[in-house]
Amino acid sequence: MKQALATAAFAIAAACAHAEGPIIYTVDQSFDDVVFGLENAVIGQGLVVDSVSHTGEMLERTRADVGSDVTVFLQADIFSFCSAALSRKVMEADPMNVQFCPYDIFVIQMPDTPDQTTIGYRQFPDGPMKEVEALLDAIAREAVGLD
Repeated sequence: MKQALATAAFAIAAACAHAEGPIIYTVDQSFDDVVFGLENAVIGQGLVVDSVSHTGEMLERTRADVGSDVTVFLQADIFSFCSAALSRKVMEADPMNVQFCPYDIFVIQMPDTPDQTTIGYRQFPDGPMKEVEALLDAIAREAVGLD
């Protein structure tokens, strides 16, 4: 029992230590242009977008249902994909890196800055996952022409 509590405490401490915000790039480009760039950058890496979560649409569609009058995003999508080679590498280093797969990049447009679009991704802990973070950074930067 003490071992389980110690393991749980360590996991909570590790999660709290990794509570940094996302890496973001905000550009004066349309949402559609950034999405197009992102899809091409993912394909350019030899990867395939597995799914797109239309989070902005869901929040807007359910806004009244949850008693809110706040429009959080004009548009917000999350693109999920994976790299078989890189995922194998990071999971062979630590099988618990499975928690980070698939990898996500978000594209958002905020109501207060409708002429700007933000692309970003979450930061990963030090170690093998930094290679995944570098891949996401390369994809995000290429998507908006910062490569």
